[in-house]
Amino acid sequence: MVDTLTLVLAAVLGFMLAGLGAKSRGLLPDWIRLSGPIVTLHTDRGKAFLDWLARPKRFWRAWGNLGVGVALVVMAGSFVLVLLGGLQAIANPQPTQLTQPRNVLAIPGVNDFLPLSAAPEIVAALLVGLVVHEGGHGLLSRVEDIEVDSMGLALFTFIPVGAFVEPDDEQRRQSSRGAQTRMFAAGVTNNFAVAIVAFALLFGPVAGSIAVVSGAPIAGALPGGAAAQGGVDRGDVITSVDGTPVANASEFEALLDETDRRTVSIALESGETATVDRSLTVVGAAPTAPFDINTTITEVNGTAVYTEPGLNAALRDREVATLASSTGETVTTPIGAYTNVSAPSDPGPSPLADASGLGGEAFIITAIDGERVLDSDTLGAILDETSAGQSVSVVGYHEGERRSFDVELADHPREDTGFIGVTIQPGTTGMSVDDFGIEGYPAEFFLTAIGGGSGDGLNGIQRAAFTISLPFAAVTLPSIDQPFPGFVGIYENFYVVGDGPLAFLGTGPLLLFGTLLFWIAWINVILGQFNCVPAFPLDGGHILRTSTQAVVSRLPLSDKHAATRAVTVTIGLAMLASLLATIFAPQLLG
Repeated sequence: MVDTLTLVLAAVLGFMLAGLGAKSRGLLPDWIRLSGPIVTLHTDRGKAFLDWLARPKRFWRAWGNLGVGVALVVMAGSFVLVLLGGLQAIANPQPTQLTQPRNVLAIPGVNDFLPLSAAPEIVAALLVGLVVHEGGHGLLSRVEDIEVDSMGLALFTFIPVGAFVEPDDEQRRQSSRGAQTRMFAAGVTNNFAVAIVAFALLFGPVAGSIAVVSGAPIAGALPGGAAAQGGVDRGDVITSVDGTPVANASEFEALLDETDRRTVSIALESGETATVDRSLTVVGAAPTAPFDINTTITEVNGTAVYTEPGLNAALRDREVATLASSTGETVTTPIGAYTNVSAPSDPGPSPLADASGLGGEAFIITAIDGERVLDSDTLGAILDETSAGQSVSVVGYHEGERRSFDVELADHPREDTGFIGVTIQPGTTGMSVDDFGIEGYPAEFFLTAIGGGSGDGLNGIQRAAFTISLPFAAVTLPSIDQPFPGFVGIYENFYVVGDGPLAFLGTGPLLLFGTLLFWIAWINVILGQFNCVPAFPLDGGHILRTSTQAVVSRLPLSDKHAATRAVTVTIGLAMLASLLATIFAPQLLG
């Protein structure tokens, strides 16, 4: 099946060919200019409005001076972050979802963190960000008496990727350094100001007027899994199990854990019901786990099992068991917590490696001090009750051989417990299983993160910083496996109007408004921060040049122009190299 990126590239190529054909035949009007896949729309309209808006020049110059200070601080931070990101990518080139080249493209559906379901809201937010950014440049140009030749919008085919204001180059060069600096800083200043307003509205009346629907929200159903076969799909909300109501995902999971019945009846928020025949599907597996992902486990020692409670009951008293799959494959394997023993050369202590000599190898732990270890959860619970310096007896299996060791635990580097020196694979014997086959959606977590629900004690700045990370939540937050796309699409099913001041808007308009505010805030922060990177042709590069000129002009140097050029070119090349390394080094060196 052709992936989304290939389809997008084919569409871009088709657009370029069609555009070249129209351009060669003179079919494009003067106000449309085409350069490959980049289209720019030019207009003289709006100049009179800029002239009117620029009349309180003293106010706008003060605003510009404030923006210069903000831009310089963000520039310094951006320089450090980009440089450290490039160095980290070279020193530890591990490919991740964050460093995939496609995620550089701000195209919903292609970029993993810009969901297609929120494409209209993302494009609208991008337009807002671009207009206020370039509008700031145009406004300060007129405040400093620099003529604006034209203005307009830049598109990547049909997708807005930039707006532009074209100040008269000669007048700009003849203006003072302060005037130029204020003009270049005005765009990012406006972006940050719009982000602050959007955050204030989102964190206040909007989030305060939204509530999470009662039930267990479903972000997805495992293809071929029990829920999917029973007719449960993404976007559904489970409200009861066998007639017992559930208020949230935790209550739903608790009900399933309490029963080993294979067949359960569930009710959905839509009013429909479904019957689900539970089956044990492997949803995560270590490299040497008994079964691979998507395998269905059907028997333990010849006894049929269908549920997680049933599987745990069958394995609890067995250090070794024979498992069978739906394909007829059988595997006899130790049953315990699958761990990788830290090598002695790894940073920090490795008590189990010191005692066993198994550094860097897999070891299935089945008991500690005589207490049965069934899976990763029981191992974690036992270790949480230990302390540094405590001696424990560890029993387990290495390459099928039962072995035991006396281990003196070390200080845990992050917690007030003992440290054994292993990394733990989730599940039993390296396998995570699911008997229902759904992926929950953390609706309550996301609403709390943006200030709704019961709140989480974050102040405004902390909440804004955390909110910016929400589209990346699936790869940056260990307990979250879903990004936050806003409240639209299927996610609208997971929220309802609460008791806040904007409840009168109704569910649809309120959730749409909240999604727009989220993406407006997010995109304006990203635009402002990116444009503060001190490299040409970004605003940060121009501000770096004028600021360097201001400093160099006060130094006893014979060739001040050469000194300015040396500083700006060196920093610009360092930024370019770091950005390229961050994007491509993990793919090339990993």
